[in-house]
Amino acid sequence: MRKEGRILVVDDEPSITDSLRLLLGLDGYKVEIASSITAARAAVERQSFDLVLTDLQLPDDRQGGLSLLRAVKERAPDTEVIVITGHGSYSEAVEATKAGAYYFVEKPFEGDQILLLVDKALERRRLVSESESFRRHIQRREYSSIIGASKAMQMIYETIESIAKSDANVLIIGESGTGKELIANAIHFNSLRAEKEFVKVNCSALPKELIEAELFGYVKGAFTGAIQNRQGLIAQAKGGSLMLDEIGEMPMELQPKLLRVLEERRFRPVGSTETFEADFRLICATNREPREAIKEGMMREDLFYRVSTITINVPPLRERAEDLQLLTDYFFQKFKEKYTRPLQGFSQQAYQRVFAHRWPGNVRELQNAIERAVLLAKGARIEPEDLPFSGQSQEGAADSFYVPPNMTLEEIEKLVIEQTLKRTQGNKQAAAQILGIYRPRLYSKIRKYKIQIPREPRKRAKKSAAA
Repeated sequence: MRKEGRILVVDDEPSITDSLRLLLGLDGYKVEIASSITAARAAVERQSFDLVLTDLQLPDDRQGGLSLLRAVKERAPDTEVIVITGHGSYSEAVEATKAGAYYFVEKPFEGDQILLLVDKALERRRLVSESESFRRHIQRREYSSIIGASKAMQMIYETIESIAKSDANVLIIGESGTGKELIANAIHFNSLRAEKEFVKVNCSALPKELIEAELFGYVKGAFTGAIQNRQGLIAQAKGGSLMLDEIGEMPMELQPKLLRVLEERRFRPVGSTETFEADFRLICATNREPREAIKEGMMREDLFYRVSTITINVPPLRERAEDLQLLTDYFFQKFKEKYTRPLQGFSQQAYQRVFAHRWPGNVRELQNAIERAVLLAKGARIEPEDLPFSGQSQEGAADSFYVPPNMTLEEIEKLVIEQTLKRTQGNKQAAAQILGIYRPRLYSKIRKYKIQIPREPRKRAKKSAAA
């Protein structure tokens, strides 16, 4: 499979440029060479490159490759740069990395080492480009606060677009921190009720005896302390939408009353003899599996069917690992701008730690971790020690790799790929990202070792979301 990408190789040693042109050309890349800063600048001015491979020591500029690096980043910030260093130029290589270079490699280098670095640099460029393109796309859809390009998230976007203009009741199911409220916001603000109020209430946050009064309102003298009439949340949501968060925590004695409101579209404030029109679109959310709540006697089955005309299942972050890069870069940029920190991004080791973590707190945990890292980072990039976890959560400890003794290198490689695919629920793109290899190379190894891809368990959830 030929690889896509235009690469500029800059070095004053013909043996280096010729060998790299041959090596990268055989891998499918389009390669152009330059032997000086002047020629390299002219090439960059003439056309765009996905990647520049440049020596630090070049004859026609005192700053050498650093000068070219700055020129490339100024003209095309998304172009990745890998610097090649000779003996004694380690400090300059570190300076180049701080200036925005993706990585540096020392001479002499191995061909496989260069190919792996090139693959990873271009994969990063592709992900950043997709992130920006996707962000612009979802901004046009008016729900840019939801970040994710995985198949599961794409299906959620399509569902939102399909149902937003209707008045169908929606039930959003997902673990805490997965972004259920963001999805509810997207449904309301893309609906025909967007100009009216979006009223939200957390059923688990209110005392049991107060939920009915909060929802329906009450009249003066309805109970001790009711010194005047008070409008309830249902009345406040007139013409708009009402979100009942953690619907599974609603008291059982109140559920028949809510069901009656949904069926008759009228409600009665506590202590009143008069009924009023209920005109709202209901959106519910829960972090519990409704079927289990029904079995445990925590939720009425008839209410479940009424509130779940449309069901949206939000996958936990560990099941959409391919979105980690997008989310990490998004939160980094957000907090970098918020706190005006002069940071350039994450080191490769910090990225690896992010990808290795299991994220039990989902997107909310990731957001908090990135905010903390941006505030505490002491260098030009975020390093592993800036992150509030060790890279191997207790939850993920059982999934760590174990290599039995007396195994060959090929057997170990097969085992690592199998366990990574198992960890990513069969998601090959996420597995390739974790392993640090180009996707076609992973596909080749899967075929070579005849590895069986684990089936993704989200199939059932997807059917529910489309119901």
